[in-house]
Amino acid sequence: QVQLVEFGGGLVQAGDSVRLSCAASGGAFRHNMMGWFRQAPGKEREFVAAVTWSGGGTYYAHSVKGRFTISRDNEKNTVYLQMNSLKPEDTALYYCAAYSLPYAYAQYDKAALYANWGQGTQVTVSS
Repeated sequence: QVQLVEFGGGLVQAGDSVRLSCAASGGAFRHNMMGWFRQAPGKEREFVAAVTWSGGGTYYAHSVKGRFTISRDNEKNTVYLQMNSLKPEDTALYYCAAYSLPYAYAQYDKAALYANWGQGTQVTVSS
């Protein structure tokens, strides 16, 4: 089974940038859509971004569009989330996830359709 581990979280100031990484091991994932979700204390987990198996298609939540960029390097089995112009409301535990089926990306913003999840990495943005 694929195992996902996130890296890169930390404490930053508003307006700063940070890049999150998600390393996959234990199996191939290059044919699965990958996504990033986040969850703040007291709130539901929400979709952030997703990238198709080839990296040619990307999807973003309205709240992060234009500021965040998702990408993947299948040769390195790694998915990235570049976050720019961070805001305090971006503070959350960020999760990397792999879609349940390869070559598919329908309902990309639905957490229930992702089968494998990382442990999460905390991003805290101070004002």
